[in-house]
Amino acid sequence: MDQLFSKLRKYEIMIRKVANNHLQGEYQSLFKGSGLEFDDLRPYQYGDDVRTIEWKVSAKGHGTFVKTFREDKEQSVYFLLDISGSQDIGQQGNKKIDQGKLIAGVLTLAAVYEGSQIGLISYSDQQEKLVLPAKGSKQGVKIIRGIFDHANKSLKTDLNGMFSFALNLIKKRSIIIVISDFIDQDYERSFRALAERHDLVAIQLTDPRESALPALGIIPIFDKERGKTTWVNTAFGSFSKKISETFTIEREYLKELCKKNQINYLALDTTQDIVSPLIDLFKYRNKRMKRG
Repeated sequence: MDQLFSKLRKYEIMIRKVANNHLQGEYQSLFKGSGLEFDDLRPYQYGDDVRTIEWKVSAKGHGTFVKTFREDKEQSVYFLLDISGSQDIGQQGNKKIDQGKLIAGVLTLAAVYEGSQIGLISYSDQQEKLVLPAKGSKQGVKIIRGIFDHANKSLKTDLNGMFSFALNLIKKRSIIIVISDFIDQDYERSFRALAERHDLVAIQLTDPRESALPALGIIPIFDKERGKTTWVNTAFGSFSKKISETFTIEREYLKELCKKNQINYLALDTTQDIVSPLIDLFKYRNKRMKRG
């Protein structure tokens, strides 16, 4: 465990140094959201942002009302970590699951350093690990143990279940960092609902093998989530092409979904070092906050 902490600390210090050089010391921008929470309702005035209209109240026929917000200095940061079987792809020691845990661990230390309240939800097709938010280094240790010491109860995926669980649990506006490969279906509705209520960051983990299968003839592919083996013929060029196209289309779809719903999106390949992509994320959020 000590070795793990020193590895995470090394990355965290590296990221902080680079971030501070690029961001005029505003390294904490990942953990400071728009910082606004619902305060009250008031009648609509010309020039108000239509997105703040409270339609349910307005529909009662007593005029059009908009929501007002006040700054919330105490936003919690939650990590939503997908630990299902599809994450178990990549080179030994550098699989998607390893990369995801490393990112969550490094960002946990960064959030502790910034004095944020941090919580963790690990999920497969069920709740795997839950650590409610708190501050301080003891909480950091608790979360890092929860990330790295946990043994899965299930290997299946249910992103809709994970997002719905988070929606029911987290009532107060928070910063939610989702770390997943997003290989699942029918999760869009709860994902969008989460983005409406919270400040959402989506980190998508990918591996080159997912989009480029070598032509090895007929080979067995073991599906960890279903626990069964399927035989596929990789020799057909059309098979490899289809795999590659599907991967690209699904990734573009997620990017577009995030863009439409004001969700910060970052794609991270298992062959990449995590430092520079995370710096890009800090930079992006820093810029967005200055605009706001």
